[in-house]
Amino acid sequence: MRQAFADCIFDRDRRELTRQRSIVHCAPKLLALLELLLDAAPRAVTKQEIHKGIWPETFVADATLTSLIAELRAAIGDDARSPKLVRTIHGYGYAFVGDITDARPPDRRPDGAISCRIILGEREIVLAAGVHIIGRSPDAAICVDDGGVSRHHARLSIDVSGAVLEDLGSKNGTVLDGRTIDRPTPLVDGARIVVGATALKFRSLAAQTTTDTVAR
Repeated sequence: MRQAFADCIFDRDRRELTRQRSIVHCAPKLLALLELLLDAAPRAVTKQEIHKGIWPETFVADATLTSLIAELRAAIGDDARSPKLVRTIHGYGYAFVGDITDARPPDRRPDGAISCRIILGEREIVLAAGVHIIGRSPDAAICVDDGGVSRHHARLSIDVSGAVLEDLGSKNGTVLDGRTIDRPTPLVDGARIVVGATALKFRSLAAQTTTDTVAR
């Protein structure tokens, strides 16, 4: 089961949270807290319910729960000072107050198109079939904040035949597996891409389609 809210998708079966198409690395207890709040929404959940659900038969201080709530807010992009997703009910507990939709699982594509991921530091950026720009521009699908990277530095194209990387006339060039490329070059799983002083890792995945959502 996949649930979408704000710019996040929580995949219960895979125990995976993504935000703005990037995987958010979360501890199991953080995902358990998110699941508990989503299941109860819009009802507020007491602190006692949360303790029982996440730390059964184990005593933990309220400060531990407060810290976990802060981690959850950071993971989903919420702000304790003006919460839009998780609201604190002082002296009682917490409630998930954001709009939730059910996200259909990705379907296997008959055309066999692949989807891919780019690993950039701690981020994992999911890329479906299509054209994706690597660059310093905020509108780039793979935004790299590096002074040596051009605004539109390189282009990564994904279709039924695979993935291809092409430099877009960047100032410092695009390096693939140790070689500067000067023409569209096919990518293989595990390829290392360097733009400016930043290294990215390319991973290919099984074919998937873009997720559709249905109002809850």
